[in-house]
Amino acid sequence: QVQLVESGGGLVQPGGSLRLSCVVSGSRFSINNYAMGWYRQAPGKQRELVAAIARGGSTTYADSVRGRFTISRDSAAKTVYLQMNSLKPEDTAVYYCNMYESWGQGTQVTVSS
Repeated sequence: QVQLVESGGGLVQPGGSLRLSCVVSGSRFSINNYAMGWYRQAPGKQRELVAAIARGGSTTYADSVRGRFTISRDSAAKTVYLQMNSLKPEDTAVYYCNMYESWGQGTQVTVSS
């Protein structure tokens, strides 16, 4: 059974940075065989795609985070990362990683002074 576990969330001031990690276990294949994504959901809002990385390595970002966030992966570690810089209060949300039909439990990111 595939499991995804996120970590790295926390409380940060506006303008600060965080790096989220998503460790994949139980997969028969390299994570490079899958498209993977980071999503977020704030209270009262719909879950939205923040960043995605395709099997071939191309990346996609929501307009709201482009230039500030970077998605990357380490196939040896079976880990996908989301580097978040220049954080804004509107980035506050629970962040989830996804691979195919598997989801992590989420990690809380709070941006506040």
